[in-house]
Amino acid sequence: MPADLAVIGLGHLGLPLAQAAVAAGIETIGYDSGPTTDSTLSAAEIRRMSAAGFRVTTNATDLGRVRTAVVCAPTQLGADRALDLSAVGEAGRTLAARLRPHTTVILESAVHPGVTEDYLRPILESGSGLRAGRDFHLAYSPSRHDPGNRTHGIANTPKVIGGLTPACTESAHAFYARLTEKVVRARGLREAETVQLLETNYRHVNIALMNEMAVLCHDLGVDLWDVVRCAETKPYGFQAFRPGPGVGGHGVPLDPNYLPHTTRTPGHPLRMVGLAQEINNRMPQYVIQRSATLLNEHGKSARGARVLLLGVTYKQDLADQEGSPAREIASRLLDLGALVSYHDPYITGWRVRDRPVPRADSLYEAAANADLTILLQHHRTYDLQGLAVKAQLLLDTRGASPAGAAHRL
Repeated sequence: MPADLAVIGLGHLGLPLAQAAVAAGIETIGYDSGPTTDSTLSAAEIRRMSAAGFRVTTNATDLGRVRTAVVCAPTQLGADRALDLSAVGEAGRTLAARLRPHTTVILESAVHPGVTEDYLRPILESGSGLRAGRDFHLAYSPSRHDPGNRTHGIANTPKVIGGLTPACTESAHAFYARLTEKVVRARGLREAETVQLLETNYRHVNIALMNEMAVLCHDLGVDLWDVVRCAETKPYGFQAFRPGPGVGGHGVPLDPNYLPHTTRTPGHPLRMVGLAQEINNRMPQYVIQRSATLLNEHGKSARGARVLLLGVTYKQDLADQEGSPAREIASRLLDLGALVSYHDPYITGWRVRDRPVPRADSLYEAAANADLTILLQHHRTYDLQGLAVKAQLLLDTRGASPAGAAHRL
């Protein structure tokens, strides 16, 4: 059956977009060559989508029957910090073989400026024999999906769009206007792509500043969390960010030094972004350092110490572990000879170095038996006042515990 929309890639971007489209009454299919990987939607929500007509297909022929196709393929940084576009390319080739004239194609994957025009466009044109901007519309829209956000969703978050041509922009505008209250037109494809770059780097740079402040304030004996509480009362010129054990999530900071040669800016790297990444990457080791010091101060060695990790997901009240610092922290603790266990209400099984990590069934009993309990993610089910009473030592890396109830980052 034909549909208005095909969402290609049903991961952390695609499935929520499909959910919003279905809620708006848009006939939607989801295409993915692999299993659905989004962990923010419940089984009940997916069942409701299906009841409303949403259909998942692995038959690429269905892509040739839609008016709009949105590519939400995953992109990640490789070991060399270059962006892996292979999934975007695969999605483009699959779509190109079925692309019909007058279709609107929109890329939402996190990419660096130039990818839509210089990478995806040739794939679509060569595979379809059609020309972008003449035979079909091509646009980019940075995803602003914030998993678990109870205030802002797709419907009430402004959507930025930029097209290859003005007509492409208007076609994308017409589609997103069915989903959200406000659509913002960028000047073109690269401006829209650079919005994604700026927003992601803004987050990482500001978190890095707070992580540096956390280390400084601890050394000075200053309560950083109280400093932030006071600073955020300023009604202008300040936005509160908070430190943590590391930066997780799907959005990755992009430094032009690691972009493909055709889009690189020699002599003008975003030095602050590279430095921010270095600072944020050091935080798991800083957590280990603080943990070892706390144990030593209480007459215990990290070797043989029972350490309980609380919350191993990257974000509060979600099951998503993408980029969570918990895995590196657990690995470093194991290197020190610690006996590591974990508790997370959203994760029933967890492996580090391909070995299962014991899961605590009774939270309070586990905290009482552990030499050190480390809060890595503050899920709302955790009663930190009660945990602070039960735990022998509690290191709070999120600043969520009441003042004086635990050692805070």
